[in-house]
Amino acid sequence: MANIKDVAERAGVSVATVSRVLNGRSPVAETRERVLAAVAELGYRPNVVARSLRTARTRTLGLVISDLRNPFFTELADAVEQEARRLGYSLIIGNAGESTRQQDDHIRTLLDRRIDGLLVSSAGTGSPMLREAAEAGTPLVLLDRTVPGVAAPCVRAEGRAALTELAAHLAALGRRRPAVIVAPAGTPVGDERLEVFRAALAAHGIALPPERAGASPDLRPEGGRQVMRRLLDLPEPPDAVLATDNLMALGALDEMRARGLRVPSDVALVAFDDVAWFAHLDPPLTAVAQPTRALGEAAVHALLERIEGREAPSVLLPARLVKRRSCGEPATH
Repeated sequence: MANIKDVAERAGVSVATVSRVLNGRSPVAETRERVLAAVAELGYRPNVVARSLRTARTRTLGLVISDLRNPFFTELADAVEQEARRLGYSLIIGNAGESTRQQDDHIRTLLDRRIDGLLVSSAGTGSPMLREAAEAGTPLVLLDRTVPGVAAPCVRAEGRAALTELAAHLAALGRRRPAVIVAPAGTPVGDERLEVFRAALAAHGIALPPERAGASPDLRPEGGRQVMRRLLDLPEPPDAVLATDNLMALGALDEMRARGLRVPSDVALVAFDDVAWFAHLDPPLTAVAQPTRALGEAAVHALLERIEGREAPSVLLPARLVKRRSCGEPATH
């Protein structure tokens, strides 16, 4: 079985350097990559229990995800786990299921397990245990969703440019009655997306009145279908709909099909959050894609900075518009 000296010899560095890399403190990226390659090649496994007794660390991170049934969050959790493992950390994942009570149960359990730090993509607008963990000084990074009153860096996507491009795209295709299916009222990310999109449409002389902006009761297909039903029953129904979550978009599509309506000839449909199989729908669904892999990696690195007692700024990474065929785009898309 390989030991730390074998890793140091293979990587051409000192034992102390290997130790720093495995503790997330290597200052040089090239050195870190060389050491991690040697670790993988030799199959080296540090004695985590012995190390935790010496350092009061377990090299374990906690991740609480708002809803693992959502493909976006499933991909995000995978990105976090892959990067944590690459850097020598284990990851324990808890699924809040969009329940703040369930979220608090997971946070309490993770803290009892003596994790080194905590990543949270919060259900709702936060929860008591999340705020308690932040106030107690637990190394904490928020992921995808900001939480009012929680002083922690947040790693998320910036959708302003993509939504601005979407507004121009719909205007160019002649869509003049857009509607939006948004996250439950009071959700900061959902509110932000709505206001950004409304302002972007206004720049093209297109109004988005309150009756064409419906808040779903949840982030599930059933909620999206419920809002879509109300939108289609308006005296002047929309000719384009943006669902600010991928599962709500599927619910909207279900309601359209139940009424015999077709995308995009009757109503254009766009989802915020792209998933791989959107490209295989008929027609392929235009979507705003978030940089899921980069978000997960950035969140892990921010959390390791907090674990080391260093400040970590919030991170905004740009989302992008993926044009396919669900708005009446030419076949070249």
